[in-house]
Parts: sequence; C-alpha cells; structure tokens
Amino acid sequence: MASTDSRSRARNMRRAAGEPALVINDYTGWRSLLNPLWCYHGFRMAVVGLTVFGLIMVFSSSTVTMTSQGKSPFVQLISQGGFCVIGLMLGFAAMMMPVRFWRTTGMGFVVAALIMQALTFTPLGLDVYGNKGWLNLGFTTIQPAEFMKFAMCVWLPASLHACSRLYRKEGIKAYRFPMLVYGLGLLLVIGGKDLGTAMILIFIGGVAFLVAGFPGKWMAAGAGIAVALVIVLAVTSPNRMRRILATYGDCSAADAQTVCYQSMHAKYAIASGGLLGLGIGNSREKWNYLPAAHNDFIFAIIGEETGFVGSAIVILFFVILGWCMIAIALQVPDRYVSMTLMCVTIWLVGQALVNIGVVVGVFPVLGVPMPFVSAGGSSMIMCLSAAGLVVGLMRSQPQIKQARQTA
Repeated sequence: MASTDSRSRARNMRRAAGEPALVINDYTGWRSLLNPLWCYHGFRMAVVGLTVFGLIMVFSSSTVTMTSQGKSPFVQLISQGGFCVIGLMLGFAAMMMPVRFWRTTGMGFVVAALIMQALTFTPLGLDVYGNKGWLNLGFTTIQPAEFMKFAMCVWLPASLHACSRLYRKEGIKAYRFPMLVYGLGLLLVIGGKDLGTAMILIFIGGVAFLVAGFPGKWMAAGAGIAVALVIVLAVTSPNRMRRILATYGDCSAADAQTVCYQSMHAKYAIASGGLLGLGIGNSREKWNYLPAAHNDFIFAIIGEETGFVGSAIVILFFVILGWCMIAIALQVPDRYVSMTLMCVTIWLVGQALVNIGVVVGVFPVLGVPMPFVSAGGSSMIMCLSAAGLVVGLMRSQPQIKQARQTA
C-alpha cells in the first residue's frame, strides 16, 4: 500500500512539473518495447537499414532508365550516394546540437525556408511534372519544401508551447503569430501546385497544434478549413481530378494509356512479385514501363523484386521508426523535445504511408517520395538531417543520457 502511495505521489509530482504521463522504469515483458535504450538504438538501426536498402533499390530500379538515356547505369547510384554522404554529415551535425539550439534558432530556419520557397516564383523556379516547387541553382536543383518540413518541425513546437502559456490571458490571439507564419508557409507550397507536400505540412501542423493543447473548437475549425482547402484544390484542377477518378473509378481503354498508366503498372509490378519476388535486378516494369520507378514509385519495384517479404520488412522499418519516436516522446521530460519528436514522426512515417498508399492504389498520385528510400537529393538530405535531430533529442531522455555517460 505504501509503495502504491509513493508511486501515486511521484506521478502527481511529475504531472505538476509538466512531465509526460508515461514514465516507466520496469521494462519487462511487453513493456520492453517501451525501453528508451531499445528505442534509441532501434531508431538508428532502422534509419541505416532503410538508407542502405534504398541505395540498393535506387540502383536496381534506375539502371535501365540510365542506360536508355546513354548514361552509365551507376549514375543514379553515385548521385544518391553523394546525397547520402551530405545528409549524414548534416545529420551528425544536428545530432551534436543541444536542445536549446533548436528551441532558440527555429525561427531562423523557418525564415530561410520561407525565402527559399518564395524564390520558386522567380525566374530561378523550375517546373517539374507540373509542380513549380524547385529551384535551379545551375549546378543542381533543390526542392525547398523539403527544408520547409524540417523547419516547421523545429520551430512550431517551441512557438506553440510559448503561446499556450499566454492563452488564458489573451485567448486565441495568443496563437496569431504561429498561425500566420505556418499559414504563409503552407500557402507558398500550395502556390507551387505541390498538393502532396502541402498535405504532409498539414499533418505536421495538425500534430503540433494538437499536442500543444490548441483549443478544441478552434482545432476542429482548422481541420475543417484544411479539408475544404484540399477539396477545392482537387476540384479546381483538371489534372488532380483525373488522378482521383483514375484511382477511385474505372479506367477506360483510353485512360489505360494516359492517366491510369502509372498506377496500373505499379499494381502489375506488385502483383508479379508474389511472396519472395523476382529477385533484385529482375524487375520487368523498370524497363521503361513504370514512370518514376526509382523516385515516387520505388515501392512498386521493391514489391516486384523482393515480394511480400521485402515490402513487409520496409513497412516494419517505418513501424519501428514511428514506435521508437512516439515511445520516447511520451517519456522525455522536456515538452519541446516531446512535441518535436511527434512532428518528425508524422512527417517521416506519415509520408511513407502516403507513398505506399499511392503505389497500391489507396490514394491518388500525389508525388511524395518515400523517406530514406526514394531517389532525390532534397528528400534524402533533409530526412537524414531529421534523423540526426531525432537522435540528438532522444539523448535528453534520462535513461539514455545516463547510459551514454556511463558507457
């Protein structure tokens, strides 16, 4: 009875101090899945596994395309490997930064992201598949929206946490600045006709506002506005409507060669993979049948070459990423760290689920890459940077911090 009372008093003290409700020290049985040390190492192993496997699949799915263009079959692998090196360097740098660095410099990241996104509307902007969300730097191209995701994950939690303390005094006006800046970033991305990335930003913002304790009625109103905005953007775009109808309607013989072509061949690839797949390098769809085989539709090639088993392992890696980040977010004492981990979770895992959903036909084609796996410099660099950020934030968890000090 005394031990129960002491545990109750400890919970009350943690609650009064603003610590998360879930703090477990007995990691036996099923609770071992919540062990912060397991989650810390599990997250890192999952990131490494996805990145290495992604390099293999980018090479396998791009060889035919590169050869047909008169290039070396190793071009895409070398390019993606270079982006991985840059991303790892930035990730290691992010990992070494203290929590206060991110809390105090988040606004600078957002301002830089807004400026870069605004530059896409200048002559530096580049149109790729109808999406003018790219910057042509001459020697390379970058997608500022990927940096926008990172910046919002770093800045929104700090800003909203500060505003939540002023809510009782100022009411909803306390949140006017973060709502204005977040809305501006979202509108700049939407202005570039990148609805897929805009939806990921909506997910990030939704989680940030929800975890920050944003008032329920205003949260519901914001969700309604976001849904209405997505519907309007879909209805007013003939291209998006064709994609939606191709996903949820029947494809005619004419559509099978146009708007339905990519989704149909993605399903062909997955269906032909079976349980164990055709083997790495043996895809048939990559022979210029499936567009963007090494980019947004790489999961189709994974399903074709590695089968159900390989696809399930990729999904399991993302489950591990999400579980580990959420488990530590619920145990870490720092509120900012907890909120940031939740935002990064919805970015990386949510985007992976959307990408997989597009490939299997659950969602219309949205043009979002699979984190750590799809070819693309901007995505790979920012995802690895976000992974470094997460590892650095996880180190503030008491058990992880103690284990590293005694190692």
